[in-house]
Amino acid sequence: MKRVVILISGRGSNMQAILEAKLPVEITAVISNRPEAKGLEIAAQHGIQTVVVDHRKHPSRGQFDAALAEKIDSFQPDLVVLAGFMRILTEDFVNRYQGRLINIHPALLPAFPGLDTHEKALQEGVRIHGCTVHFVTPTVDHGPIISQAAVPVLPSDTPDTLAARVLEQEHLIYPEAIRWFAEGRLHLEQNRVEMNILQASTYSLRSPWSA
Repeated sequence: MKRVVILISGRGSNMQAILEAKLPVEITAVISNRPEAKGLEIAAQHGIQTVVVDHRKHPSRGQFDAALAEKIDSFQPDLVVLAGFMRILTEDFVNRYQGRLINIHPALLPAFPGLDTHEKALQEGVRIHGCTVHFVTPTVDHGPIISQAAVPVLPSDTPDTLAARVLEQEHLIYPEAIRWFAEGRLHLEQNRVEMNILQASTYSLRSPWSA
């Protein structure tokens, strides 16, 4: 059974979705860079060991990443899952976990990397928005894409309503991607994810759409 460590910074809603999905993995720890992160309480309620590596106690990004990596490695994970972990990681850290470090981003990458993705989507007038699960590379919000989910952007949307609709999809595709990894269905080939998964070839999402 694959061993998984989850990293969080806040409320941990994606972490909670992963825990409640009852995946065929052993979640060995939830680690946060913030001792006040609400997600730590949720993890503890699920019987998961929690750890804090406070970034404010380390004078440099590199020193924090080294301390974080030391703690992660103590759990010997096969996969490290970023679930709302709000830290930019150094190249050395990312390369240490190459091919076994994944993230979810609230946009259809490569569109709208960084913060405020829902505001940006509305400002640009896109008709379809969504989320992306990807392997992490040293370039922020970039890397081989595992899966994506899309939602229509409605004329009445605000950043909050759009974020809520996207978050529902995040909670579906992130556990699914972890399951695929655990089952050996994902393989990195020349910076591209090859998947042993049957997919429908005729489905499409259009927005706007009229019946």
